Amino acid sequence: MYEASLAKNGYEHSSKSTADMRGIEYQIFARVTQQLASDNKHAHDYHPKLTQALHNNLRLWTILAVDVANDNNELPAKLRSSIFYLAEFTRQHTTKVHAGEADTKILVDINTMVMRGLRNTPMQESTG
Repeated sequence: MYEASLAKNGYEHSSKSTADMRGIEYQIFARVTQQLASDNKHAHDYHPKLTQALHNNLRLWTILAVDVANDNNELPAKLRSSIFYLAEFTRQHTTKVHAGEADTKILVDINTMVMRGLRNTPMQESTG
């Protein structure tokens, strides 16, 4: 399962600092966003790759939504709410992309903004 792979690869060392965790989150977003940004629509494998990229992005956002919905999540409530909203928007927009009613640009833009936030917002070291 993709979630298990993300969790294992991204979160297996609980002794790492929050800054290190943000770097891992950034790398995951970067990888998924790069998949979404591939725009060679004439390639013979474009549709399967697009479907896989959408699937990976949706799973990433589902993991984030579950995480911020957890009462033990320590992010500020407003940020948690915003992340949850973006996860829901991503789900709805992904459906439109699959139906041919939209493209991936907005998903790439959202992920890029999150990546900027992960790069630019300093976090305290984890205490625990």
